[in-house]
Amino acid sequence: MPWRPGRLTLAALAVASLLAVPVASVALYLFAGGTGDTWTHLASTVLPDYVANTLWLCLWTGAGVVSMGVTTAWLTAMHEFPGRRLFEWALILPLAMPAYVIAYTYTDLLQFVGPVQGALREVFGWKAGEYWFPEVRSVGGAAAMFALVLYPYVYMLVRPAFLERASGMIEVGRSLGYGPWASFLRLSLPLARPAVAAGTALALMETLADYGTVSYFAVQTFTTGIYRAWFSLGDRVAAAQLSAALLGFVALILLLERASRGRARFHNTTGRQRPMPGYRLRGPLAWLAAAACAMPILLGFLLPAWLLLRMALSEEGVLSLDRFAALARNSFVLASVTAVVAVAFAVLLGYAARMARSRLPGMVNRLVGLGYAVPGTVIAVGVLIPVTRLDNWIAYWMQQAFGVNPGLLLTGGVAALIYAYLVRFLAVALHTVETGLGKITPSMDEAARSLGLAQGETLHRVHVPMLRASLLTAVLLVFVDVMKELPATLVMRPFNFDTLATQTFVLASDERLAESSLPALAIVAVGLLPLIVLSRQIGAGGRHSTRSGGSGAE
Repeated sequence: MPWRPGRLTLAALAVASLLAVPVASVALYLFAGGTGDTWTHLASTVLPDYVANTLWLCLWTGAGVVSMGVTTAWLTAMHEFPGRRLFEWALILPLAMPAYVIAYTYTDLLQFVGPVQGALREVFGWKAGEYWFPEVRSVGGAAAMFALVLYPYVYMLVRPAFLERASGMIEVGRSLGYGPWASFLRLSLPLARPAVAAGTALALMETLADYGTVSYFAVQTFTTGIYRAWFSLGDRVAAAQLSAALLGFVALILLLERASRGRARFHNTTGRQRPMPGYRLRGPLAWLAAAACAMPILLGFLLPAWLLLRMALSEEGVLSLDRFAALARNSFVLASVTAVVAVAFAVLLGYAARMARSRLPGMVNRLVGLGYAVPGTVIAVGVLIPVTRLDNWIAYWMQQAFGVNPGLLLTGGVAALIYAYLVRFLAVALHTVETGLGKITPSMDEAARSLGLAQGETLHRVHVPMLRASLLTAVLLVFVDVMKELPATLVMRPFNFDTLATQTFVLASDERLAESSLPALAIVAVGLLPLIVLSRQIGAGGRHSTRSGGSGAE
């Protein structure tokens, strides 16, 4: 008997198809002919710079996040030293600091007229041109900003990988006569390779998605090129083709991450659970380890937050409270509506995959989940192309039917912007909801069916109450991501409609850093909310992580 999808599966497929339209529209333009000579001009002038800068940015950022993330994860997981329990959760705090915000603060600190260079000239009597100082507005400077705020992706994935195999690795290393450093290089790091690759891939996808940092630093990448092609040159085909090329970079990173795993599998091969002996550091080594963990927190969170707070408390150039309230209201409305709709869609997709007798809904969910890997600029282009065509069709139809031309109803409106947010961030809610559903035993579904409950009633009366914590977490995560999102908002926001993120970018671009400090601080404060919850879990896990199994590799 042929398989027939139910109404729940059909609804999930309809939602997934709607969310796939933007990426598909970009892909369709990959081999489209350009309008005029725009694409030829880009290819012969700036495209090589886009490719080179993007590659160097990924290379240096990857090196930075791996070095900081793996080092701090290894120190906090495998050693005892002063402050370890504080560092094990505080090391995730830089995630609350968007890269474009930290870029503004360090530019103000390190530029020629900033306090650092000013102090150096005063102390040593130097004059302009008599000394060398690294240029913060460069590819290397942008990579440093990304590394400082994105290394927690590597840290959060690698540290559990170390903890899961801690006691086994230490025992094997000691039996082979290895010290801490040799055990790390020959045992710990090879076994944690999949986690290192996954965390690095996440950091690099965030790097490719960024617009605010590279634009402020005048680093020409694909994201800046897409924005310029659409708004400065007015060529949507060239913008779509650049977007498709950027998608190629994202796909390459995902393929490299998958290939790095190979066919290796890493499992605990013993059921023994004993306290982790660890390496107790003493003397200079202990304080060196503490300094190595404190430095990323200081540079990635504490120092930028203090600089923002100092600028916000300055008397001149501070953003008015009325203006700040309007920005906060716009951001709150967009984030709240998107979070609620995203969680509703995630419940629909996750529950359809759970109840279906086919693998199709699950495969569709995996495809929808790839939206998080697509940069916001690409999604903005992918949304504007079909939405503009739909608007033009509606206007033509109403002109023919009623003699009225309503203009563009959807393009440049809040609805289109929320649509772009859903494409970008639904994966966050979907992953959280699927994790919560996975913890509910299938016997609950069987019991509900035995009581005569339909699928909708089972979801409403059984699953939703049990998913309350997961749903609240998903709402919070999507809310924070929307509050921080800059590229899609900058491209698609309605006329004279600003958010905290766009106003921060505009003011900082005009070198009005004092005025940009208040909305930037608000973004950071909101970003701390999920990290507080996560840090408590990490802290609790750290206190119970003294129990770990052995390790093995196939």
